Amino acid sequence: MNKPCLALSLVTLLLALHTPVAAQPAAPTPQGPAGGQVRRPVFSTQEQIQEDLGAVPCKSNADRLKAVRALFEKMGAPASDIAVQSLNDVENIMLLKQGSTPEMIVIGAHYDKVSHGCGAVDNWTGIVAMAHIYRTIKDVRLKKSVLFVGFGREEEGLVGSKEMVEAIDKQHLGRYCAMINIDSLGLGLPQALSSSSSEKLVERAAALAKDMKIPFQRGSIFEADSDSSSFLRKKIPAISLHGLSSDWRKVLHTHDDKLSKVNPTSVYMGYSLALALYGELENSACDAFR
Repeated sequence: MNKPCLALSLVTLLLALHTPVAAQPAAPTPQGPAGGQVRRPVFSTQEQIQEDLGAVPCKSNADRLKAVRALFEKMGAPASDIAVQSLNDVENIMLLKQGSTPEMIVIGAHYDKVSHGCGAVDNWTGIVAMAHIYRTIKDVRLKKSVLFVGFGREEEGLVGSKEMVEAIDKQHLGRYCAMINIDSLGLGLPQALSSSSSEKLVERAAALAKDMKIPFQRGSIFEADSDSSSFLRKKIPAISLHGLSSDWRKVLHTHDDKLSKVNPTSVYMGYSLALALYGELENSACDAFR
């Protein structure tokens, strides 16, 4: 992977957050909310991501919920912006980055794991990538709000994401422009889980990956599902990005799902692609991918 080319592509995308897609002129400098102070995206490095992958909590899901909160705070989130949503015996942890309009983008990853293994691939990798996207954009003034969500009980049937979308007032569903789900990076190149993704978002992710010189694939996995499906059922465009390899069955939901199996480069590429796709959503009309 050519890291300088990748970084340049991301800078171009993120600094264009306030530029209409059709126009594509030179992007204005992002402005801070107070005193005109300039606020720019803060891009994470592979080394920073690797450090946080190493903090994977291997015990209970309650410990993992606490670890997500701690990671959000490490990324610079005020404790007052982090909330735990308790719905029908499931806990989702949420962090809101407020925009200037009611329009909303959701970026999510489930934090729970099965009883076997450490849950390093599935899905601490997704949690770390999501948290670093927050770190990147937290000081940039945005049009659309961004809701970062760590979903609980995904492994039991997408329980946390289902409960979250069911709790959204029907009158407000139109405000939800799209959802990016990150689930199980670290074993291979970035891919979209086609059966749990909107075709328009998959096509856009593929185009971005090509521009960024990141190899990208798409396809279904037999009997696999992820939290993006809960949003699709409510007609909210959504995509699941993963980084699994052909031998993923030897790792996921086994005692071998441990830190030593995680390739940090795979996670970094997943973070980069998800971040670039987020930039496209922020810079597009809310209904562009419906």
